Amino acid sequence: MSKRDKNLWVGLNDAAQAALAARDYKAGSFPQRLAHSGVDAGELAAADRRKPEIKKTWIPGVEIFSRTIHSQRHRGVFGEFVRRDEGILGKIGLWPKQWATARMFARSAKGFHIHPPSIPSEATAQKWHRRLFATEPENYSLRRYDDEQWDVMFFLQGRAEMILRDVRAGLPLRTMRFFIDGDNHRSRNNVGIVVPPGVAHAIRVEGSEDVIMVYGTSTIFHPEFEGRIASEIETADLPKSWREFLK
Repeated sequence: MSKRDKNLWVGLNDAAQAALAARDYKAGSFPQRLAHSGVDAGELAAADRRKPEIKKTWIPGVEIFSRTIHSQRHRGVFGEFVRRDEGILGKIGLWPKQWATARMFARSAKGFHIHPPSIPSEATAQKWHRRLFATEPENYSLRRYDDEQWDVMFFLQGRAEMILRDVRAGLPLRTMRFFIDGDNHRSRNNVGIVVPPGVAHAIRVEGSEDVIMVYGTSTIFHPEFEGRIASEIETADLPKSWREFLK
């Protein structure tokens, strides 16, 4: 603590002064914020992914794209998501086979879950992932949408925090943390998100409003495709007295 800081806090006792720590309000670089404190989803949607600092931190296969929400006075809002064969999904050749919805209560979270990548029998996982996302990243015909679950999602209501962690063999560990707004909060953070298999993802409700999301999957639901990592947060433990009684 500098001399000026000590003078500023002279009204506290010695123990309190010794325990003081200043909050760091520095924003940090883009890679630091993306991997740690998080960024607005709109910042990612608008990012130039050709820039070295963004390319170095972006998880291959992840797509984040802007959506336009139209306000209808005295009625509500109207927001398109995607049109088949257009936009990002048209570019990467992905159209979900199944659509579903989920509601997350305020102050709840979905722990990290992950879907297994499909690896051709003649290739190793490391070589296959490097071919898909490093050597031929725009050869979308190589992707095995029919044999592995890719997620496509957007949010109708509330605000949410999402964290992605790339754990695919042969690719560097990367983390993306960002904040999304539902359609009832019009902002640059109204986005669509594509999550590839092998990328662990977690969602946490931000604020006191329930979150409603819509998501499509490249395959129909397969329970064996649902892997869990550090998902204990989803299990609400019974009160201690109840557990004692049930023994």
